Amino acid sequence: MSVLTTEPNAVPAGEEPPDTGERHRLTAVTGLAALSLDAMASVAYGPEAIVLVLAAAGAHGLGFTMPVTLAIAALLAVLVASYRQVIAAFPDGGGSYAVAKTHLGARTSLVAAASLVLDYVLNVAVAVTAGVAALTSAFPALYDDRLWLCLAVLALITGVNLRGIVESAKAFIVPTIVFVGSIFVLIAVGLCRSHPVSTATAAGHASVLAANATSVGAVLLLKAFASGCAALTGVEAIANAVPSFRTPRVKRAQRAEVALGAVLGLMLIGLSVLIGRFHLQPVEGVTVLAQLTDASFGHNWAFYVIQFATMILLALSANTSFGGLPVLLKLLARDNYAPHVFALKADRQVHRHGVLALALVSAALLVFSGGDTNTLVPLFAIGVFVGFTIAQVGMVRHWRLQRGTGRRGKALLNGFGAVLTAVATVVVTAAKFTEGAWLVVVMLPLLVAAFGAVHRAYGRIGERLGLGRIPEPPHRERSLVLVPVSSLSRLTSQALTAAASLGDEVRAVTVCYPDPEERAALHALECAWAAWDPGVPLVRLSCERRTLGRPIAAYVREVTAAEPGTQVTVLIPETEPERLWLGVPPRGAWGRLLQNQRGAVIAHAVRRETDAVICRLRFRLP
Repeated sequence: MSVLTTEPNAVPAGEEPPDTGERHRLTAVTGLAALSLDAMASVAYGPEAIVLVLAAAGAHGLGFTMPVTLAIAALLAVLVASYRQVIAAFPDGGGSYAVAKTHLGARTSLVAAASLVLDYVLNVAVAVTAGVAALTSAFPALYDDRLWLCLAVLALITGVNLRGIVESAKAFIVPTIVFVGSIFVLIAVGLCRSHPVSTATAAGHASVLAANATSVGAVLLLKAFASGCAALTGVEAIANAVPSFRTPRVKRAQRAEVALGAVLGLMLIGLSVLIGRFHLQPVEGVTVLAQLTDASFGHNWAFYVIQFATMILLALSANTSFGGLPVLLKLLARDNYAPHVFALKADRQVHRHGVLALALVSAALLVFSGGDTNTLVPLFAIGVFVGFTIAQVGMVRHWRLQRGTGRRGKALLNGFGAVLTAVATVVVTAAKFTEGAWLVVVMLPLLVAAFGAVHRAYGRIGERLGLGRIPEPPHRERSLVLVPVSSLSRLTSQALTAAASLGDEVRAVTVCYPDPEERAALHALECAWAAWDPGVPLVRLSCERRTLGRPIAAYVREVTAAEPGTQVTVLIPETEPERLWLGVPPRGAWGRLLQNQRGAVIAHAVRRETDAVICRLRFRLP
């Protein structure tokens, strides 16, 4: 006897293979465009942050720009190597949250998650305001409208991400290539110059170089190092969003992480070399990157191309958060620390609720700050360093539990990185505490407490539902179906037919009021009901007040008390027009506006006051 078998994944000839969602995921290149904009754009303000701190020690202090940048580049290499290992060890994403959850306990993992949530939200607000600030610097007439411009840019980025992460990568890959290419051309041309081609950009602007030079001490170098570490924000985003990559996810994400580290490190070191080569001094109102561009190319079209590309990428660097935060919220929801709605995934592999939540909170921050970057910058970068430190410490424990060659060296590398990021966290927090960083210090424990509250709520729900336990076997109960009616129609007939199919007994109920007009309508209904004789009794529910849902809910409670063991179902018939005037379908809010809302009122009252099953029967009008 022969047995005919088929491969479980075989696709019949002539049919398309099933859509597994892979085409809506990222490659290494598109992942770099979608998840690295934050880190790439940081070269616009990272070197400047170092120079501004060292300027307090005069020209002598600026000589330490390269050593500080090399220290940051070394930390970047450590972080990239660490997060490359995080990607392999935790392919479901989550970054520092996933590491801490496995090796450092639930409480520490929530601190990591809270720090990442704060940093992602602040990154969106800072990125959008910085991009719009660059625009208003070029076109001062737009300055008074900067808040509306910020909200418009945020709406644009949100709309693109709702189309899917691959769509956002496609939209942002060209600006990323233009920006990165421009920076490398700038560095290459600058290295061929023996002196600045032009200083027109800085002409007429006051220097911020300290007149009374001070000695360069350890505290100043640490502060410069911590400020320059703002260039490292976004390094963790790829590790947080590993599930967004195509298979093999781990390899693609690791390639993107290494490429990000290499490109970012080369740009930071190259710009630092040019700062020393041109003996650049920071001035008020002009960015360091603008001065370097002026010195390398002159004040021509190339200068404006780089400035415009910088402006665009700064605004679009918010996309890093839209790629990382929804995945993090999905993991938190899976672990019952965030509402489960964040775990839902729409078409095109979009965690739509996470995207919309990020957009709404960021919009609130933009309104709060009035679209001003300086209001938000002191809050930025603290959270990400907390996450860095937790991830490094967790990876040290990870290697201690692993067996194999090289684990001791890897543990030492992660431990060294943890020390560096911990020092940066303390210095950044102390330096910016009075400027607004205290708000982040306060928000972290509040967010952790909120996660804990959600987890306890889901624990209580799970206990009441008996999740994880085998339930009692189902059994049949007597079923009573109540159908609210107000008149006779085809809708009434279909509702009673459906009710008879659902329950052992059907009763029609109607609410009557004491005024003469209503009594006349009730009498007409009763006469018509008797003449029709559908075989279903009509129950009159008298009510002194003009309310519809409460009398029916009260009757349900009365029936439940009088007939224990009876399952009561309230079947609410409703009409739904398919076409309106001129053939326009009344969808959404407009369609709901045409209905009398009786069904919604009844359903709300019954749901709130009883445990009855509610069934809403939709009758489509042809």
